[in-house]
Amino acid sequence: MATLQKIRNRAGLLVAIIIGLALFAFILGDLLRSGSSLMRPQQLEVAEIDGESVQYPDFQKQIEELADIYKMNTGNNQLDDNAWTQVREQAWQKVVRDIVMGDVYEDLGITVTSDELFDMVQGNNLHPIIQQLFRNQTTGQVDKTAVLQFLKSLEGNATSQQKAYWLYIESQIKEERIQAKYTNMIRQGLYVTNMEAENSLAAKNHQANVQFVTLPFSNISDSAITVSEKELKSYYNDHLEDYKQEASRTIEYISFDVVASDEDDANTLKWVEDSKSEFESIQDNEQYVNVNSDIRFENVYQKKEDLSADLAEFAFNSEVGSVYGPYKEGNSYKLVKIDDFKDLPDSVQARHILIKPETVGSYDEAIALADSLKGLIEKGANFATLAETYSEDPGSARKGGDLGWFKRGQMVKPFEEAAFNGKVKEVYPVTTQFGVHLVQPTQKGKEVKQVRLATLSRTVEPSTQTYQNVYALASKFVGENQDYEAFTNSIAEQKLNKKIATVNENQREIAGLESSRSLIRSAYQADEEDILANNEGSPIFELGDSFIIAALAGITDEGTASFEDVKPRVELAVKKLKKADALVAKMKAASGDSLEALASSLNTEVKSANNLSFNSFSIPGVGAEPNVIGTLSSLEKGKISTPIKGNNGVFVVEVVTVTEGTDENLDAEKTRLAQSLGYRANYQAYEAQRNSVEIDDKRSKFY
Repeated sequence: MATLQKIRNRAGLLVAIIIGLALFAFILGDLLRSGSSLMRPQQLEVAEIDGESVQYPDFQKQIEELADIYKMNTGNNQLDDNAWTQVREQAWQKVVRDIVMGDVYEDLGITVTSDELFDMVQGNNLHPIIQQLFRNQTTGQVDKTAVLQFLKSLEGNATSQQKAYWLYIESQIKEERIQAKYTNMIRQGLYVTNMEAENSLAAKNHQANVQFVTLPFSNISDSAITVSEKELKSYYNDHLEDYKQEASRTIEYISFDVVASDEDDANTLKWVEDSKSEFESIQDNEQYVNVNSDIRFENVYQKKEDLSADLAEFAFNSEVGSVYGPYKEGNSYKLVKIDDFKDLPDSVQARHILIKPETVGSYDEAIALADSLKGLIEKGANFATLAETYSEDPGSARKGGDLGWFKRGQMVKPFEEAAFNGKVKEVYPVTTQFGVHLVQPTQKGKEVKQVRLATLSRTVEPSTQTYQNVYALASKFVGENQDYEAFTNSIAEQKLNKKIATVNENQREIAGLESSRSLIRSAYQADEEDILANNEGSPIFELGDSFIIAALAGITDEGTASFEDVKPRVELAVKKLKKADALVAKMKAASGDSLEALASSLNTEVKSANNLSFNSFSIPGVGAEPNVIGTLSSLEKGKISTPIKGNNGVFVVEVVTVTEGTDENLDAEKTRLAQSLGYRANYQAYEAQRNSVEIDDKRSKFY
């Protein structure tokens, strides 16, 4: 019978079940301090979608339910920040889709009946999700008996979590089916005409080899072009759609970074020096290193050439128990002790059988199968035959599991240790991130002397006193500069490194600032030129190993950016147009009735591009040039074009040869185009519905 654990393991393979899992980070903060006003519906509103209010308690419940599913799916009791972010985003997308599409489905009469769900879960037309979960891994067939037994078990002693998990699977099946019905309805309304297919075939078949001369816009410096205010405003008014903008906030901030002081460095060195005599006398080097070092003991033997010159000189001219150091490497002080010498091969030939947990149900079942196969091999079964039958590494399975010869560092550590340290012909079970392996060394290369080192390492880190000293500097700055003007002036006077970040409301982090969501939320709760404050009301944000003091420098509303805000961009666009006009005039004035003559007159060269068609996206070595490609697709062979204004410069092109393809299968082309339309419908039909409603996203107040 299928167990819930098996279903959870296999569910990890199903994109349809979990679509972008993650976690949420909920900070109620200032809302809790707002007293009774918190209880007003508008205070608890996470969003308003198409006029429908989404309240925080309802939305939070969906997040928690998805988080529970994620925990069951992964076996993890705790979720990291990335997982919470994904879970919250998945919950949001589901809420939006349910509201946006709910009325659409109802108006069209699209639904999934209980009989239909029964048929998909345990009837004659099992849904792909059910097929995947209950497929017998040996026969490849769906075990309907296992489905029925599992459903029966849910009626008995199943926990509430198990029942909730199954209800979630059913809800995903229903949701996928109703979406498929809607998409199929849209696709059935799409049609490709004969003329569309004929034009597509013609464009695809017509391929040209071309030569061209180009004058790039960079030939004219920006300073050589003058533009008037009137020209800029005229261009801006004619291209308002190009200057649409989302709401954003501009933050200016300074960072007081906590870095280890000279005193911290000296104290770290002293600790290592004081540990040297104890390290020299200890017998169990592995245990001592694992307890006292910042890096764990590595069971790795190294050749002389694998080590730095100084360390190699020490290691291969000293005895077991000798200690080298302390010395500084990077940001750590280290002591190195010779733990052991061995004569080991520098390469090995091995074969393996890989068993993936997701295939057999779990790591425990993979280990059990590996133990069974190991027993068979030890009793005389043929390793190669078993590898061909059971191994899930297709590359080696076809060769009886043989991996050939490999050196150290080419395999993951547990696998490498078994191959290099194990005896030839012995079989060793090994667990890695890829699954459970049965590793058998078959041959070993020439043995050379190698050393295993025990390294006691201590990283130089800021002390508590250092943190306090840096915090005191940040406190002094903010105490003396409590408004935006003082903040800005003081930064200039002290020549501090002011940084600027423009952030969107639901952005999670600012590049370079660890866990900076609280700073972004503060920016959206402040007025322009406010000094920002964290949830405790302090103007000092502790983000990672930095203390941040920030001010809200600007507020950008959603809509069309003002002319002044985008004036530099407008100026660049207008100058580009003027450059194009100037280069066109230069080309027209140049002498020559061939590309070679034109290139010579312009002091440039003729370039080539092959196999270009109307469906091409770019010209090799030049970039995206739709105007040029559109022109050459209709240009007669041997004819030189007039100057063409492109994205990167001005072009004159000539078609040298034309190859006409032979694809005349009109029906196949219609089918291909219809499929392409269908794929687009899957996404664009929903996007069109979503864009037709107003969505007021207020999640940033809570998360």
